[in-house]
Amino acid sequence: MTGNGELNADKGSPPPRWLLKAMTRLNVFVYTISGGRLMNKLAGDPICLVTMTGAKSGHPRIIPLMYVPHGDNVLLVASQGGAPTHPLWFHNLVAYPDIEIQEGGRKRAMRARIADAEEKAVIWPICVRRYAPYDDYRHRTTRDIPVFVCEPR
Repeated sequence: MTGNGELNADKGSPPPRWLLKAMTRLNVFVYTISGGRLMNKLAGDPICLVTMTGAKSGHPRIIPLMYVPHGDNVLLVASQGGAPTHPLWFHNLVAYPDIEIQEGGRKRAMRARIADAEEKAVIWPICVRRYAPYDDYRHRTTRDIPVFVCEPR
């Protein structure tokens, strides 16, 4: 609150990184043991678990991500809420494109690649129909938000 009793419009700083990591671990644990029946949505939209290899560490990483089903493929939008930099997982998929995606109880071995400009022009509207804020994120940043097309291996 401000001195005159009004709510402060500043939402403050983001949560500490340790808290985000702890929440991610909890999400992965609950999603996994429930076969994707619990903790399977973010803001009402479905998430999947993506198992990838860390670009720097070479160690396996599992993270929950929003996704867009597209035929046999899965689209992953590296929006990071319109932040000026790519999310950390972007670098993992570029370095090690062979991943596993778990949607609910179904796990699939996939290979991720960044959509080229022509392909992205076709799939971006599909992503926005699935999750409208992607379009806001695109206007919030000067970077070109990559979309990964994950295809079955």
